[in-house]
Amino acid sequence: MVGTDESLKAFFSAPRFAVVGASTNPDKFGHKLFAWYVNHSLQVTPVNPVAAAIKVDDIDHATRPTLTALENPAETSVSIITGPGVTLKALAEAKELGVTAVFLQPGTYNDESLAYAEANFATVLAGEGGTGPQGWCVLADGERGLKEAGKA
Repeated sequence: MVGTDESLKAFFSAPRFAVVGASTNPDKFGHKLFAWYVNHSLQVTPVNPVAAAIKVDDIDHATRPTLTALENPAETSVSIITGPGVTLKALAEAKELGVTAVFLQPGTYNDESLAYAEANFATVLAGEGGTGPQGWCVLADGERGLKEAGKA
């Protein structure tokens, strides 16, 4: 298990958020996760190397191709919803940029990427824990995280 209620509070205390793996397809979790942030009026940036924008509620949100293109990465908590190989690359980029908090959604990591996250970030949420049936997940634990951080 990686993550505690304190980790959840720390993650959601950030002034900015990014979703690596944000998708243009409303049926994919990368879209649902990004839309969750938008629908909670959080300052969130979708990270997608292919799409120019992601539409949520008929509003286009400009993407960034990588975390390097974020406005203030060191002030950004990063949710990742990619395959484990891409996750590891995103984690390495996040470390270089001074990101301190990462939330690895179910199915996005393997032992190597999880160990890397634990060794390199102050706040990590992943795996068993939280209230979701598959472990820590923004869609299942985000509301509680916002309340703990005083944002809801």
